[in-house]
Amino acid sequence: MSVSSRLMMRAIRVSEFGPPSVLRPCSDVPVPQPGPGQVLIRVHACGVNPVETYIRAGTYGRTPALPYTPGTDVAGVVETVGQGVAALKTGDRVFTTATESGGYAEFTVAADNCVHKLPDALDYAQGAAIGIPYFTAYRALIHKAHSKAGETVLIHGASGGVGVAACQLSRALGLRVLGTAGTPEGMKLVLDNGAHMAFNHREEGYMDKIMEATEGKGVDVIVEMLSNVNLSKDLQMLAFGGRVMVVGCRGSIEIDPRDTMSKESSIVGVVLFFATPEEKKECAAFLYAGMEAGWLRPVVGPRYPLDEAAQAHHDIIESRGAAGKIVLSM
Repeated sequence: MSVSSRLMMRAIRVSEFGPPSVLRPCSDVPVPQPGPGQVLIRVHACGVNPVETYIRAGTYGRTPALPYTPGTDVAGVVETVGQGVAALKTGDRVFTTATESGGYAEFTVAADNCVHKLPDALDYAQGAAIGIPYFTAYRALIHKAHSKAGETVLIHGASGGVGVAACQLSRALGLRVLGTAGTPEGMKLVLDNGAHMAFNHREEGYMDKIMEATEGKGVDVIVEMLSNVNLSKDLQMLAFGGRVMVVGCRGSIEIDPRDTMSKESSIVGVVLFFATPEEKKECAAFLYAGMEAGWLRPVVGPRYPLDEAAQAHHDIIESRGAAGKIVLSM
């Protein structure tokens, strides 16, 4: 059925901030229409990111006007394009890094500069796993950490969406890649996706093993997914001049600033929202090259139907160990 005959669609709507149960499936949401410079996409899959749970809970710095539909990372097919859109046409397979109307829906509208072609080698679920994870990993490793080939990177929480992306990118960039996970399955996933060595961060003494792996020197860059638990440990594992990239945080933590002085180390926050158009363009070009070369291959983990978005939000925060990217299927 073409969109012209589809005026209504299924979508998740949030009318109040709160627990996952505020994610309500609705079947009578109007199909959005693309304005100038926008694209209407028929959504096949949408990635679920931890940041969407913080926004939904109302605890995030920026909150949308209610009601809203969550979701930024969709993959699907271009249905129609608005005025002035030249690079995309009806029928193109695409993925997005942001949407205007929300991605947990059967259709979404996105600005054309946030829509990228999806190579045939990747399916829609994989396309929905690219946006936030890979663009965040690139921002952390290149724009913020200024990682150089030959340096050692620790991906602290390497088996989730951003973690797998960071492993694949780090390996392609010529870094020595160490990754942690919380389950044996997660550790295998990390090794299969570019890490030279994997460590279980639930194991007593895993930090000592990481230090041994660097011959006591420490690591140059840490990409940190759970800084409220790990930041103090991270500072102790850094090499001289090392830097911690804070990608994820779910609370506060006490650190000893002296730990930064003994290594002249830095702690840097990373938020994709602040990337400039030039930085996004550079990142998109690098990632496209990775898709063509074959090293960029998102790992899809648990899949949920659209109506089970609330369960997906519960599981992404509460699960004992990530194994790939959580995706909603339409």
